[in-house]
Formats: sequence, C-alpha cells, structure tokens
Amino acid sequence: VQIVESGGGLVQAGGSLRLSCATSGFAFEDYAIGWFRQAPGKEREGVSCINNSDEDTLYADSVKGRFTISSDNAKNTVYLQMNSLKPEDTAVYYCGALYYPGPTTYREYGLRHPHEYDYWGQGTQVTVSS
Repeated sequence: VQIVESGGGLVQAGGSLRLSCATSGFAFEDYAIGWFRQAPGKEREGVSCINNSDEDTLYADSVKGRFTISSDNAKNTVYLQMNSLKPEDTAVYYCGALYYPGPTTYREYGLRHPHEYDYWGQGTQVTVSS
C-alpha cells in the first residue's frame, strides 16, 4: 500500500493550494479518503473526507466554504482544493484511507476517529503566512 501526499507549500493568507493524495495497493472504491491536519502541539484534526464509491463528502466547520475535496477514481487520487487560506490552516496535512464502514459509521468516524483509518501517508506541510 502506498499513499503519497503532494502540493503543500508556503502561501500568503488569502491564497490557494491544491493538495493531491495518490494511492495504490488497495481497492480504492472500497475506501473513504480523509484529509487530516496536525499543527505543532495539537492533535490530528479531521479536515475533509470523501467516500469513493458514492462521493459522499464531509467537511470540518472550520473549512466549509473554503476547501473542496474531490476524487478521481481512474487515477486512485483524491484532491483537496484549499482557497482563502488563513494562518490557522498551517499544519502538516495527512491523507488516510478508511475501509468504508457504511453511511452511519462513516459520518461518525470520517473526521473524528483517525485511529480507525487503515492506511496513512507521510504528510505534506502547508504554511500560510499572514
């Protein structure tokens, strides 16, 4: 199994970045892919999640209206378009794969239970300057 995040970098407040999560080695459509972030001294926080079989999406309140998650099943890749970035978005962003547990559990686990995820990437740094 491989999960590789890319697209992070340094951007000014108000700017945009597009993160990519390229995956291989597992049945992509059987999984949900979640983006989490972790700032220094803080716990890993769920940002957004997409179920690859029906494109059901979840967003943290802090990013709704600014971030958009999408999935390309042909490329086994998930994207996170981040607009109107704020300094508080600064963190290492991680991509994880969760074997789809059904709609109710997905909505419960998708953003709040990173320990339930099966696979993780190494992360990509996003830094937003003020």
